[in-house]
Amino acid sequence: MKYDFTSIIDRRGKDAIAVDGIGRGDGSAPDAPKEGFDAIPMWIADMNFPTVPTIGEEILRRAQHPLFGYFSPSEEYFQSIIRWQETRNGVKGLAPEHIGYENGVLGGVVAAVQSFAAPGDSVLLHSPTYIGFTKSLENAGYRITHSPLKKDENGVWRMDFEDMDRKLKEGKIHMAIFCSPHNPCGRVWERWEIEKAMEVYRANDCVVISDEIWSDIILEGYHHIPTQSVSQDARNRTIAFYAPSKTFNLAGLVGSYHIIYNSYLRDRVRAQSGKCHYNSMNVLSMHALIGAYKPEGYQWVDQLCQAITQNVAYACGFIREHWEGVEVSQPQGTYMLFMDCEKWCRQHGKTIEELEKAGWDVGVAWQDGRMFHGPYSIRVNLALPLSRVQEAFERMDRYVFR
Repeated sequence: MKYDFTSIIDRRGKDAIAVDGIGRGDGSAPDAPKEGFDAIPMWIADMNFPTVPTIGEEILRRAQHPLFGYFSPSEEYFQSIIRWQETRNGVKGLAPEHIGYENGVLGGVVAAVQSFAAPGDSVLLHSPTYIGFTKSLENAGYRITHSPLKKDENGVWRMDFEDMDRKLKEGKIHMAIFCSPHNPCGRVWERWEIEKAMEVYRANDCVVISDEIWSDIILEGYHHIPTQSVSQDARNRTIAFYAPSKTFNLAGLVGSYHIIYNSYLRDRVRAQSGKCHYNSMNVLSMHALIGAYKPEGYQWVDQLCQAITQNVAYACGFIREHWEGVEVSQPQGTYMLFMDCEKWCRQHGKTIEELEKAGWDVGVAWQDGRMFHGPYSIRVNLALPLSRVQEAFERMDRYVFR
């Protein structure tokens, strides 16, 4: 490979919650490991790979100019997004007026909900559910109605369209959040699934918020289909959110964007998100996106997906071979693994808390899956060099799943 996905990089003291947050003792992060074990960060969803060099080069080029005053997004910024979406996702007809900056996807989601729903109203989400949705919506005063995903006979997570339709009707719900690819389950939805979901939303007159922040991280053999692309109605009904932050590990720079084709939806979202005068772009985050979406970035992402595909195959194969009672649906996108440990815990008389702590004690800094509505689940970040993934699973096999 041209780019480096094997080096183990020391992130200590380099503004990384994934590393420096371990053991802080406030209940939001894994405990520190016992003496003799180093921590392997496998919890918070960022990557332990060096990003594509063109990002740093673009930031440094801009930083060489000594002034950082007020500015407007450049034409290069918009054209970088348009080229990326057309090349990666086959998007046609995207124009600068359809694109809007967001400080973050969650902030954009809340602004979109606030544009069309009143506090106390319900929003439909699939469960398991990303904790960011749960916290941000509840903090903003909204209720969440969950439509559980179900595993089919092959262990693949599927939407329950009848359940979705029933709950939308019973709750008179007109706002839904669609996660594509799905976090934390890792599903990359097929076109027919998106089409059917959008028909359910259309029949219930829902505004749809489609979180597609993971859309670049797709495992080999799968393909992301933008929600807005499946029909003209979906194009006009959907508020979609994207970001280079997840793809290129740029969360510390801040910077996401929305794509909204319908002028009414777009005007309402921009009015809501702009009222605080805080949803403003950072000039270095603009240049980071431009650097990410250069030709080198396309190649880097392709190689990233190869590395993650290898890690996922190793992890899922290891689980199937070694840990009876641990169930996992192999992800098709994202770099997160969502393990269901209920059968193993019951067979071994362990609680999920005891299992998690056993991992933390030996430096496997994984994440409690209960906050994602998985009662016996653990969420595992696999965006590390394969050697570190192997070390983590060998420790789990030796000390945890015994």
